[in-house]
Amino acid sequence: MELSLSGTKMAGVSGLRSIMDDVAASTADASAGEWLNLSVGNPATIADAGEMWRAALTDSLAEDFERAGCHYGPSRGSQVLIGAVVEYFNRTYGWQLGPQNVVIGPGSQMLCFAAAALFAGPGRLGDRKMVLPMVPDYTGYQGLCMHDGGIVGVPPLIERQGEHSFRYALDIDALRRQPDIGMMLVSSPGNPTGRALDRAELDALTALAAERDVPLLLDQAYGSPFPRIAEVHTEPVLHDHLINCFSASKAGLPGERVGFAIGPPKYIDALASFMSNSVLHAPQLPQAALARVLGDGRLDRVTREAITPYYREKRRFAAGLLAEAMPPDMDWRMHSGVGGMFCWLWVDHPWFDDLDLYRRLKERRVFVVPGRHFFVDPLSSPGLDGHATRCFRISLSTEEKVLSEGIRHVADVLREMRASAVSADT
Repeated sequence: MELSLSGTKMAGVSGLRSIMDDVAASTADASAGEWLNLSVGNPATIADAGEMWRAALTDSLAEDFERAGCHYGPSRGSQVLIGAVVEYFNRTYGWQLGPQNVVIGPGSQMLCFAAAALFAGPGRLGDRKMVLPMVPDYTGYQGLCMHDGGIVGVPPLIERQGEHSFRYALDIDALRRQPDIGMMLVSSPGNPTGRALDRAELDALTALAAERDVPLLLDQAYGSPFPRIAEVHTEPVLHDHLINCFSASKAGLPGERVGFAIGPPKYIDALASFMSNSVLHAPQLPQAALARVLGDGRLDRVTREAITPYYREKRRFAAGLLAEAMPPDMDWRMHSGVGGMFCWLWVDHPWFDDLDLYRRLKERRVFVVPGRHFFVDPLSSPGLDGHATRCFRISLSTEEKVLSEGIRHVADVLREMRASAVSADT
């Protein structure tokens, strides 16, 4: 089979996909329950969220099936959901949106893919890049561009905090030095760190987008107004060069693939055309369900009363486990923040390697995600000095028992790795 250059790129197996295949293969038989999977990115099963979506989908199936399920719909999205989005954001933030400012897609990742195809790659003015203003960021972004070398990640500034904490800071000067920007894409709050942009950072990014006349796509799949599963410093804003992207996935509906983007018509019209030329439109029954919970306030209530508190408490629980289990004389650090779906850990020792940790934990039937998969160029990024391969991600979506046992294994394996390094030196 002869693939095109873009086909070769898109058909390739990424590092994270190979690990997910590894997880699937390892847990496919009767021993699946013996594995401790701390790598899963699926949102946690939260009873109130599940009940909300079940009721909304049941009502949509009963009342909207013929209209939504048995007919094609507008590529921009159903009028019902677009109207609900416009009304919700105008009411919540005092915006003055119209239908021309909104496009619905089959998940926010598809909207990000469409934006990458529209605004990055070969063009009349030469090759333009999709730039991630601060890595680490969502590993799925690295599969969005169909051209080799089409994605650039800007390394962060690293700030140590206390004994076992740290945070990343946006290096706006390094970002400004980046040539050939076609678009910028950043998640806030972010995967894997849970870090959210503050207003000064967002203003700096939108100013640069305006200066270069390119779009900034702000992926708020974890942020405001829903599901708000991590600390949020800045509520959504409107700007002529900003595309705000939202998703129902982390609010408890990942399998139905519905998300939407809000922005100026010059960008939104192009995204709507891309939907028409690729997938026709997003699934319409989940669109009807999302319109219901947006319109009647259920999504706001469940976010406030169930989703946000769940992840805040899970983060507190995991931080306590780590403080108790991890070797106190080891330079390990967790990225700071409140809430979020993940713990992002940094072990700052020459003997630590993320893939070695992954292999050793797999022998104990434990899965984590190596940190290198969240960096565009982990082995040669300037300024990182091996940082990318000294990090790893732990999911907080699993049960507390699995999290407790898994973290204990992580701590034990770190002790083994240190002991092996000391033994090799003597």
